[in-house]
Amino acid sequence: MKILFAGSPSIAIPALEALCSSKEFDLAGVLTNPDTPRGRHAEAQPTDIAEAALKNRVTQILKPVKLDAAAREQAGALKPDILVSFAYGKIFGPKFMALFPLGGINIHPSLLPRYRGPTPIQAAILNRDEETGITIQWLANEMDCGDIITQEKIQLTGKETQTSLGEIVSDMAARMLISALRKIEAGNAKGMSQNHPDIKFETSYCKMISKNDGVIDWNDSALNIEAKIRAFDPAPMCRTMHNGRELIILKADVFEAGGASKEASNEGLPGEVLGIDRNYGILVLTGKGILAVTQLQYQAKKALFWRDFLNGARDFTGTENCRTRLGVSHQNN
Repeated sequence: MKILFAGSPSIAIPALEALCSSKEFDLAGVLTNPDTPRGRHAEAQPTDIAEAALKNRVTQILKPVKLDAAAREQAGALKPDILVSFAYGKIFGPKFMALFPLGGINIHPSLLPRYRGPTPIQAAILNRDEETGITIQWLANEMDCGDIITQEKIQLTGKETQTSLGEIVSDMAARMLISALRKIEAGNAKGMSQNHPDIKFETSYCKMISKNDGVIDWNDSALNIEAKIRAFDPAPMCRTMHNGRELIILKADVFEAGGASKEASNEGLPGEVLGIDRNYGILVLTGKGILAVTQLQYQAKKALFWRDFLNGARDFTGTENCRTRLGVSHQNN
């Protein structure tokens, strides 16, 4: 069975490498996004998948801007039997899918039909779900609507970040892919409709995330802000303002006061820095509860543990009579 693998970011690398090392399947080529300017000098750089393909000595790497007639000609020349997609980023039209006698499958990091769309990992963290998962589905005309070939659950601890959960998904997906391809080759992969009565979740969608989504609204609850910080690590990261400077919050926990700190009261305005707790970090009041910030940095500065950060920003916690408040461009302490 000859496979054309479509993907772009690093999360898809283990799945690609599983195909490269497999003796059961023939990797005909890789389809990925074009090189894009990255880095300080904005030089054109290949996608993570393109780099991985080169390291694994894949000779056929396609980088079309559009899946047009020229792209179809390139892909068709490889004579693939099936398309495998994982975070490729483009929609496959009917003309392109006609190139594959066995159709195509897609790896999606959620328990479909929950979180159809481009950011299911972040969505599971933002909503503080107790579980998520991976679905391998047949590609369909509508995004993430195809019949389910296989699905596995991932139990969440409430401490996952976008990075750590992505690593779990990445490794699991590689194993699941080989198993799914074996089913397809054996003719045992008809798939289950996402409307089947045995499907647990109702249909829901997630959206693209922009830099502006990372701005912290201190009127929100400490629980939601903490989840947002984890979901947006490493991108777009969560940010606020302090005295006209952009401040990035990298790590935090919901603070359970329990009489541990006299500053830890719910009196004040959301965004006010209440003080510190030696065990938990910098305490910031939210719309509901207190957030304990443990790692942070000013824009373009080094990320610091909270104690080290305060050594260089001694006015950060304000004074006894005038607290610092985050989330505003300018203030007088």
